[in-house]
Amino acid sequence: MAATRTTATRMTRYHGLSAQDLVGLYRTMFTSRRLDDAEIRLKKLNLVFFQISGAGHEAVLAAAGKLLRPGHDWFYPYYRDRALCLQLGMTPAEMLLSAVAAAEDPNSGGRQMPSHWGHRELNIVSQSSPTGTQFLQAVGAAEALVKYRDLEGEHPALRGKAQGDEVVYVSCGDGATSEGEFWEAMNSACNLKLPVLFLVEDNGYAISVPVDVQTAGGNVANLVRGFPNLHWVGEINGNDPVESYGVLKEAIEHCRARRGPAFVRALVTRAYSHSMSDDETKYKPKATREAEAQRDCLPAFARFLVEEGLVDEAGIEQLEREALAGIKAAAEAAQQSAQPAVETVTRYVFSPDVDPTSDRFRVEPAPTNPQQAETVLQSINYCLRDEMKRDPRILLFGQDVADASHEEVLGELKGKGGVFGVTWGLQKLFGRERVYNSPLAEANIVGRAIGLATLGFRPVVEIQFFDYIWPAMMQIRNELGYMRYRSSNAFSCPVVLRVACGGYLQGGAPYHSQCGESIFAHCPGIRVVLPSVASDAAGLLRTALRCEDPVLFLEHKHLYRQPYAKEPYPGPDYTVPFGRARLVREGADVTVATFGALVQRSVLAAAQAAEEGIETEILDLRTVQPLDLESIARSVRKTGRLIVAHEDTIYCGFGAEVAAQVAEACFTDLDAPIRRVAALDAPVAYAPKLEDAILPQKDDVLRAIREVAAY
Repeated sequence: MAATRTTATRMTRYHGLSAQDLVGLYRTMFTSRRLDDAEIRLKKLNLVFFQISGAGHEAVLAAAGKLLRPGHDWFYPYYRDRALCLQLGMTPAEMLLSAVAAAEDPNSGGRQMPSHWGHRELNIVSQSSPTGTQFLQAVGAAEALVKYRDLEGEHPALRGKAQGDEVVYVSCGDGATSEGEFWEAMNSACNLKLPVLFLVEDNGYAISVPVDVQTAGGNVANLVRGFPNLHWVGEINGNDPVESYGVLKEAIEHCRARRGPAFVRALVTRAYSHSMSDDETKYKPKATREAEAQRDCLPAFARFLVEEGLVDEAGIEQLEREALAGIKAAAEAAQQSAQPAVETVTRYVFSPDVDPTSDRFRVEPAPTNPQQAETVLQSINYCLRDEMKRDPRILLFGQDVADASHEEVLGELKGKGGVFGVTWGLQKLFGRERVYNSPLAEANIVGRAIGLATLGFRPVVEIQFFDYIWPAMMQIRNELGYMRYRSSNAFSCPVVLRVACGGYLQGGAPYHSQCGESIFAHCPGIRVVLPSVASDAAGLLRTALRCEDPVLFLEHKHLYRQPYAKEPYPGPDYTVPFGRARLVREGADVTVATFGALVQRSVLAAAQAAEEGIETEILDLRTVQPLDLESIARSVRKTGRLIVAHEDTIYCGFGAEVAAQVAEACFTDLDAPIRRVAALDAPVAYAPKLEDAILPQKDDVLRAIREVAAY
């Protein structure tokens, strides 16, 4: 009887899908499963070096790919989403190039594990391994799409960047919903009514941990149901592509209409172990595995197609033969493909096109008011103002950075502009679409910035105090710094992270006094900048805003309003190259390499040492990534002695890196051991006398100068 149904009846029952569409979905599902098998075979031959499958998830993913638009919508998939990527247009050949780590792999150029999807032309954003980091980036991407439309009337350069109906797809397994970033992403997507489709592929296990152990009540859908503006579907049979298509169609329409995000939980199976490094027979009972096999979407959908009269057995067999032949040919070609050349190993850690250390950024100051000295704080504010006028892609957000979240109150209020007032007045100039407050959630701030930058904006985000940057560490270390490299230059995220740091303000205590620049200098792909005077604050920040790399821009709280750091604002085009130290004081006897709050303390120490006949040369490093080793070495060759002074703790502090490099480059030029002056290996205490004892002072630098000079 099924075979005699009219076409109209079938189209209604199948949510508008034709017989050809349905058979096409099976082709995608079958190809996906057999690609997993091909990779497993190659892994056993040691031709593939890791394998993680999408087996059991194919039905709902093929349906999602059928509804979404490659190159128009944006995609943040996870490692089980092979069928989605195939349906969007990624080929078996491209997937197998990734599996064998080929140079021509469009996902990553051989830099990422297999099944870590990325494709520039299809708008599949490069995926990483940490579970859950994709959520906030997807929210940032959706935010970008909305902002392009909101701002295009005011800024012609932004016109055409978004059409207004794009959807951002983000997926995960049931385990990743335990990550805090999932909840942060749900909160922001719902609060801002962003067009994000959250697809949870619930196969019941996070590696070996059952969902009832992961999630209160065993069902994350019940926990998110109360979010406002959310199209919510608590459960669908993700093994049925027709049901999945119908449910996802409504969810995607909700997002396209800009009514808010959608959440869909699809029940699927995990047909194979978590990966080839896992053996599910160690923790998943035989009865459970047998029950899952009965629900396997692949044989079930093949039976459905035949029973519905949409294709016969011979048609299924022919389709499968054709798919297998294509996979075999792709596998043979992939095995012959070249591996990435060894000389490319560090390519794309930073931008290959814009070098912030180059003379391009060496610009002479042109102060508009040479007689007016400005503080470091005001120079940063002026630089942001001028660059936001110049580039409409620059967005400024973070906790408390706006003048007021509700603009209507600004007629009667002065406005805030950050806890230090650095961004005061910028919202009044540029509006709440470009200057706005974020939730009190550091990972949220950085993750959204990554998504915004990936889609072409230039976010400048503030972490209120360095001491609270750590919730964002995953996003900074594994996402922000790695995006360009892991995608082989297909994607980048030039974000500027503004962070107030440092001590020397009485009462800062352990959690308002931290520095930690050496930790971030250790993160590949991140530039680290710390100005000590007002002109450098403006010039280095402008370089950060105009380069193409992620920059951690550290603003020392103690220096914000110091009279000795004041200088005339150097003009709207002034830039300072990274990796070039500033000669603060010439001397012939001892070199002090320093930065931040230790510059002025070193100047005072050097002045006193000069009264004793010791002439000290002082270099302000200005950036710690990159490091100007050349200038340090030149000075050491003159003086024969080196002191490295910095505010952070001495053990594994940045002074150790400088000392090691100078010892290698200038060993025969040194007439004394290299000396470090830094904080004690302890948190900064609240009591002023204890803070003074912990942090390096002028007398500590002076003592080091005397001892090194006398060696």
